[in-house]
Amino acid sequence: MKRFMNRAITGLGMVLLVGFVAGCNGIMGSPGGMGANARSLNGSDAPSLGDAAPFAVFGGGAGVTNQGRQTKILGDMGTTGASTMLTGFHSATFSYAETPLNVGVVTGSVYTDAPEGNPETFAFATAAAGDMLAAFNDLASRPDGMDPGAGQLGGLTLIPGVYKSASGSFLITGSDLTLDAQGDPDAVWIFQMASSLTVGVPTAPCSVILVNGAQAKNVFWQVGSAATINGAGGGTMVGTIIASAGITFSTAGNATVTILNGRALSLFASITMVNTVINSTGAVLELPVVEPIISSIMISGSAAAAVVAVPGDGFINVENNGGTVTATETGTGTIAIINNGGVLTATNTGNGSMTINSDATGTVTVTNTGNGRVTVNATGSDAVTIVHTGDEDFTYPN
Repeated sequence: MKRFMNRAITGLGMVLLVGFVAGCNGIMGSPGGMGANARSLNGSDAPSLGDAAPFAVFGGGAGVTNQGRQTKILGDMGTTGASTMLTGFHSATFSYAETPLNVGVVTGSVYTDAPEGNPETFAFATAAAGDMLAAFNDLASRPDGMDPGAGQLGGLTLIPGVYKSASGSFLITGSDLTLDAQGDPDAVWIFQMASSLTVGVPTAPCSVILVNGAQAKNVFWQVGSAATINGAGGGTMVGTIIASAGITFSTAGNATVTILNGRALSLFASITMVNTVINSTGAVLELPVVEPIISSIMISGSAAAAVVAVPGDGFINVENNGGTVTATETGTGTIAIINNGGVLTATNTGNGSMTINSDATGTVTVTNTGNGRVTVNATGSDAVTIVHTGDEDFTYPN
């Protein structure tokens, strides 16, 4: 990784991520039982992740999406797609389409393509994607895998080894899965499935429990299609998940945090998460608070240098291809402006949102001091002046 760039954040002190779910403290299989005949693995059997190792989340070429305000990515994030495919996050250097309701912290570096990425970050993302695919194929090729519960892992206690679903899918539903290292901290588990991985059910989450020296960094899930992790929210998953067709954590609207002590790596599809904490090392970590060092303002266009954007608690998105735009936001709403000509001044001191599309050659002045939503679509050559002080929505033209 040093051949591309140094890490933006190092040496973070950390606290153990613990996520235990009431509803999943179910019956476990006997410690030597179902897994007793699996081929034992140790540290030397772990696959090499290469440049993919520092990534907590990688969304193939399709990006990563966050919903909720409690998401934390402890490690790097990346995609081989455009940076616009990363939504609902901020790192120490940039905000990726965050909104007041969708805020995700990334403690490491973000590797992606333009417009916020560059050739160096894109090259590293591409190299990491290649190493992920190599690790995926390595995991899929391991011999002697057995299916201890006919596809159902919930309720079992498994010793280190290779486990392969006969049906193509693995489930952890109804009860938790326990991984017993039997005192060997280098013990390795590999789970192979040609199709899907499902953890939890829509009404209750499940967890993977590590005992007797088991470590999250030594657990690997090779998923031939998609992985769905605790759609009900909550629960603790462990290990490196490498999925071909995407990974989904929780469901929109769930406030309970879902935890993955490991990595979520998607080869060819996006990763979607709702109030999710992903810890790339699975070690004892402290959840750091990382604030953006720049405002949540995105400005582009041929006259971007002439744009002055002063943010408040909300978010301002300005694309200016001509003239001068001054946008001041002192409320908690959102201002989105596309100005293709003329001079436009927008001031929002309320709690609503303001959307303006203007290609007028005159001057457009908008002032919103209420709590409503203002929408302006100005396409003529005449000046437009709007002062909005009420609580109701206002749409121009009306």
